[in-house]
Amino acid sequence: MSKKKIGNFPFTRGIYKDMYRTKLWTMRQYAGFSSVKESNNRFLSLLNSGVSGLSVAFDLPTQIGYDSDHEMSYGEIGKSGVPISTIDDMKLLFNEINLEQVSISMTINATASILLAFYVALAEERGYNLSNLKGTIQNDILKEYIARGTYIFPINPSLRLSSNIFEYCQSTLPKWNSISVSGYHIREAGSTAVQELAFTFANAITYVNTAKKNGVEIEILTKQMSFFFNSHRDFFEEVSKFRAAREIWAKIVKEEFKIEDSESQLCRFHVQTGGSTLTAQQIENNTVRTTLQALAAVLGGAQSIHTNGKDEAISLPSEENALAALRIQQIIAHETNIPNFVDPIGDSDLINSRTKEIVKEVLEKIDDISDKGGMEKLIETGEIEKEIADSSIQFQNNLDSKKEILIGVNKFINNNEENLINVESQKDANKKRVDLITKFKKDRDHKKVANALSELEEKAKSDENLIPYIVTCAKNKCTLGEISDTLRKVFGEYS
Repeated sequence: MSKKKIGNFPFTRGIYKDMYRTKLWTMRQYAGFSSVKESNNRFLSLLNSGVSGLSVAFDLPTQIGYDSDHEMSYGEIGKSGVPISTIDDMKLLFNEINLEQVSISMTINATASILLAFYVALAEERGYNLSNLKGTIQNDILKEYIARGTYIFPINPSLRLSSNIFEYCQSTLPKWNSISVSGYHIREAGSTAVQELAFTFANAITYVNTAKKNGVEIEILTKQMSFFFNSHRDFFEEVSKFRAAREIWAKIVKEEFKIEDSESQLCRFHVQTGGSTLTAQQIENNTVRTTLQALAAVLGGAQSIHTNGKDEAISLPSEENALAALRIQQIIAHETNIPNFVDPIGDSDLINSRTKEIVKEVLEKIDDISDKGGMEKLIETGEIEKEIADSSIQFQNNLDSKKEILIGVNKFINNNEENLINVESQKDANKKRVDLITKFKKDRDHKKVANALSELEEKAKSDENLIPYIVTCAKNKCTLGEISDTLRKVFGEYS
């Protein structure tokens, strides 16, 4: 990246001087369905429709380290995303997709090291130059303890795995974002805009400090970090929040970590429109909500955007609705002339004053977190989780009292609206999936599997970086569940 293209510190107006004038944001659509084949078909369809990056949603068993044939997976296979248990699943997921040409984002945390290993093993088998591959692995385990719950191991070994990924990407995948610190899920859990930024950046500070202790080069790490934010209901607040985020992170990197390199100071972020703002009632209204939220993300200067399908309040989006959601971004990009202007509403008194307020409030909250012992301590005591829950309850109370309006839910209600939820039986698909995993396990070289897992177990007891050994496990056809169980034996589980 040429220095002359970077904006001016603290980058409130944008991380690049010309922003979208020279390059539009990445239009990244999120997909993951009950079968790997179906997910691959959707990816190919999205790429043919003009998507420039793919984002993978994984099902719950994959997120928490269980193969599809495990008893804990029953009833959850393919429900919230694609099930990935083996290297063969990863091969099918990216069948006919050139990984050197498409940026891949994987929303995965507790098992991030394993999914990254499957990806690397596949890329090496295909003969790709790993240094050319572009993508992002979420790898943000701290927010799982406070907002989502898909953790496996205690905090310290989880942070170790995150740092292992940082170090591995620096040496092997230089164009990958080795972490996407997520405020999105914190907001979905009920936080305010200020809490979303404060908790996200406090988590980011924890990752950088942990990496520094583990000998990871933090100047390089901060260049490989990205962020993931929610675009919510309050239009002007959201635009201001995105502008504030850039200023806050730039100041943290420069003042707290003493890094002067401008590239390290850039807050590069992806935005997804707010899933929790969508309603099952009057789902056509969701298109309007998503359009406004996408516009806020553009006016706020996002580097990539995902627009939700109008039906995502009740199911994974249909192909038709996913395409319509993509068209929202394309219309903003190509029909409005907005991208020809850098920070087009940043000179508004409203936007300027609200940006300054958010910066002040977030930095004060981060200082308060630090004074109380940092995120790790507050996660253990449950204080952060309680604060988010309190905000969520307050919002629900405001809806109940109609202090906040949600069209179709507490105002302008259609009493004769049909129930659109139609849950189809997944039994046949699940049986085929389980049979597939059973056959995979039966047909491999069991001695190689045992040796790879045994070596991983021994290395987990040491201080070595575990990613190369997890990649070896992937190449030797160990499953996600087997790798997770091996690490569970050494690390234990968080409760």
